[in-house]
Amino acid sequence: MNADTPDLGEFELIRRFFQRRRTQRPELSGVVLGIGDDAAVLALPPDTELVAAVDTLVAGRHFPHGTDARSVGHRALAVNLSDLAAMGATPAWATLALTMPNVNAEWLEGFSAGLFNLADAHNVSLVGGDTTRGPLTISVQVLGHVPRGTALRRSGARAGDLLAVTGTLGDAGAGLKFSVAMPMPETRLAAADLIKRFDYPTPRVLFGIAARGIATAAMDLSDGLIGDLPKLAQASGVAVRVAVEGLPLSDALRTAIPPGEARDLALAAGDDYELLLAVPAIRYPDLKAAADRLNLRLTPIGEFHDGVGVTWTRDGYKFEPGLHGWDHFA
Repeated sequence: MNADTPDLGEFELIRRFFQRRRTQRPELSGVVLGIGDDAAVLALPPDTELVAAVDTLVAGRHFPHGTDARSVGHRALAVNLSDLAAMGATPAWATLALTMPNVNAEWLEGFSAGLFNLADAHNVSLVGGDTTRGPLTISVQVLGHVPRGTALRRSGARAGDLLAVTGTLGDAGAGLKFSVAMPMPETRLAAADLIKRFDYPTPRVLFGIAARGIATAAMDLSDGLIGDLPKLAQASGVAVRVAVEGLPLSDALRTAIPPGEARDLALAAGDDYELLLAVPAIRYPDLKAAADRLNLRLTPIGEFHDGVGVTWTRDGYKFEPGLHGWDHFA
């Protein structure tokens, strides 16, 4: 962050960067009472259930110090929207708790622009929060809704279901690598694409909604396939077998990263925020059609079966990755 803007107090900061003029009627936005009171008052659509998610980003832990403020604002919301996407939920409202070492108008301008650009794309209203002084830390809570009884969960996969994943894997991990280490000249264009994947993840909200009633289970990939897939299998009480040669890799990753390292990134790197889904084999064409309508890549990478745990294979032979997913306290 740059130099202080010392004459900008807390309430002026909120008014200038985070309090927006209401453009929708309460019955459309669900915001009965937003920023400016002790708490927000929100109206759920009839016959829906509330879905809530919260994530915290810490400078130097979740993104490098000096990351562009617009990217930080985007990521802070995107990681939560990805959680709602995994539930098949429609996002509606967000709250923001922002801790900063100083008040800097230029940084806040970029941060709020990144946050609100993504919020507007998904019709999300910022309805409250808090600001305080300290190490740069951003906590965003997103609230949304699903028709009663339709939320996707981790616990629905059954033996015989296919395992599918959206998009491509490993890009964000490579992007983080290149954001702190200069790529070779011949790979700089590909590296720039990978850095963008890290800085501006795309939450698969519309696909999550489309997957309701088709997929039997879902979760978002934040801690890497090796870290997250066992959680889904355990929650569902089944085992899963994955063919690592079928993992979807982007052209940019294949160009900028050697094959073995690219495979390892696809297996273990976090921050891709793609969706991992279980789907009955007979319904996979329906799920693929939903992805095609959104111009989204969908790849079957394995199959669930009776038992426990995850088995990895490569070209038909058992494969031991020797890697682990992201763990804050490991």
